[in-house]
Amino acid sequence: MMIPVMALVTQLVVTIADDVPRFDLEPVCHGIARQGGLDLEPNQSARQDFNSCMKSEMAIRDQLVEQWSTFKASDKSNCIGETNAGGMPSYTDLLTCLQMARDASKLNK
Repeated sequence: MMIPVMALVTQLVVTIADDVPRFDLEPVCHGIARQGGLDLEPNQSARQDFNSCMKSEMAIRDQLVEQWSTFKASDKSNCIGETNAGGMPSYTDLLTCLQMARDASKLNK
């Protein structure tokens, strides 16, 4: 019984890594807005509100769609899992994880 379950899990991981996931961004963007936003650049007082957070996250998702095929399937799977682990996933976290994994593998060559 364990072998079929493992085969199913493996298929799900591969399927998940085939496309950029769809995240519910509202929790993370509401959290950012409630905390007063994020500084967009050092030494600026501009704050990121809910709408600008959503817009920024969707722009990063578009970037992920363009670059998705350049990342290793194992990195995609690992980073999707890591990004979802906190319960408030964001495309910013996913892209950062994928870039770090890619850069780390370049260092090991």
